[in-house]
Amino acid sequence: MEFDRYENIKVEIKNKVCVVTLNRPEVRNALGLEMREELISFFRTSKDNDEIKAIVLTGEGQSFSAGGDLSALKTVDAVTGRRRLQMGHELIHSILELEKPVIAAVNGAAAGAGFSLALACDLIVATHSTVFIQSFVKVGLIPDLGSIYFLPRLIGRHRALELMLVGERVSADKAQEMGIINRIVADDLLLKEVYSLASTLAEGPALAMGLMKKLTNRSVLADINETLELEGFAQGMCFESQDFNEGLNAFFEKRKPNFN
Repeated sequence: MEFDRYENIKVEIKNKVCVVTLNRPEVRNALGLEMREELISFFRTSKDNDEIKAIVLTGEGQSFSAGGDLSALKTVDAVTGRRRLQMGHELIHSILELEKPVIAAVNGAAAGAGFSLALACDLIVATHSTVFIQSFVKVGLIPDLGSIYFLPRLIGRHRALELMLVGERVSADKAQEMGIINRIVADDLLLKEVYSLASTLAEGPALAMGLMKKLTNRSVLADINETLELEGFAQGMCFESQDFNEGLNAFFEKRKPNFN
């Protein structure tokens, strides 16, 4: 099968519903380059796959995704960092441009770029124990993979800035109150409930639903390309900063960073 070659994600198709699982639980499903490449390949390929009418994106183990793979950023500079972000942007676009519904089934933590990945999906269902974290500030970076674009449009400028500047954990209840997520379900029923929702969508009129997504995204996300391009340059500057080096070292040394 065409999806069997993937090593960082699992793909299972049943009754027109495709469940895609981020499958690096040993690093809390960090979004390394290989995982990003496989996700891009999947979303691009699923466009013309008639066996797939709705997609569920979830994480293996205790986390949806801890975000970017910080271990790969120890030697990053502005140029290579920008290239990494461009691949992340391609992933976000592959979800937004796919004329099929994508539901994020968020288990455990969605932090940093993992939070951004969930925001790029069409619907978000979380468990009672789920937490969302804009954790970039803790290592001296700006939010990437579209969070700076998505969050203010969802919850307003002031609330978005608070999440990004402070970097505190947001519970599922608070996230729903803010308008970030659609539904909260019991931890042990997440995939069952989301599969049921995806099955309902898979039985719907595919053309009309695909056009609904396309037109809604065009209406709400018209200038996303400019923001993502600026995000790449801004993050590149952060990669070159002393604060990022300090934040990265503090993360691996499990201590509080001393930003200058």
